[in-house]
Amino acid sequence: MKGIILAAGKGTRLYPATIPVCKPLITVYDKPLIYYPLSLLIMAGIKDVMIIVPPGDMEPFIRLLDDGEELGINIYYKEQKVQRGIADAFLVAKRFIGNDTVCLALGDNIFYSDHIGKMLREARDGEKGASVFGYYVDDPRPFGVVEFDKDGNAVSIEEKPEHPKSNYIIPGLYFYDNQVVEIASNLKPSARGELEITDVNIEYMRRGQLRVVPMDSSVEWMDAGNCDSLLEAANRIKTLQKRTGVNIGCLEECALHQGFITKEQAHCQGELLKKTNYGKYLLKL
Repeated sequence: MKGIILAAGKGTRLYPATIPVCKPLITVYDKPLIYYPLSLLIMAGIKDVMIIVPPGDMEPFIRLLDDGEELGINIYYKEQKVQRGIADAFLVAKRFIGNDTVCLALGDNIFYSDHIGKMLREARDGEKGASVFGYYVDDPRPFGVVEFDKDGNAVSIEEKPEHPKSNYIIPGLYFYDNQVVEIASNLKPSARGELEITDVNIEYMRRGQLRVVPMDSSVEWMDAGNCDSLLEAANRIKTLQKRTGVNIGCLEECALHQGFITKEQAHCQGELLKKTNYGKYLLKL
């Protein structure tokens, strides 16, 4: 399976902070925002990752993550020349995906649970079709809402409905088989001129191949899309890390648990960062 992180958004809701720096590179408590979705892909056992970036912004991502060798993975980069929506990621990364399956993670979504890795692997190992997560919220009206049966098969998807049929929304993490490239290629732009990920999911549902994996109440989901949610996410990460002793989104620890790197390699990175809490955490692994 290949992994894609869509990190090409302009971050206009965070202006002026994101005028000089791409949103996924902004710090959320003790690490860049992009660490969180990348850690999910690593926990899912994915070793080949493409990060899709805005035009002219590739260099700082490379300075931060390089080619992924220190994490035991392969990281590739590609610019999204024109913002054409989330589903355009599959067209930008078409050659990278090849004949493989793919997981798409949005660059500003954060998930945490002490068993999130198990959930990711369950979604990854699903049968033919697509797997998305269902996240329960009290008021789903501002989101894309999914309704599903007792077997986890999606039966309806609505974008920002006035009268939702379900309290489950689809957050920014998606698993697809190779049909997604063909589906994305045949999409027509929406009224706002974008290729919508909702339309991809609706097509899978029409084919009877959209599975919903409900996230239980232990899962924390944070969308760091605006100033308030960014601050709330940072404070929540701080609280969770102090309470659990786990450094959420620690790339080296995730890679170590997957067997991608050795403990010695993780400690080497810890030595480079030993003046920081992140580095001290690595040295304790």
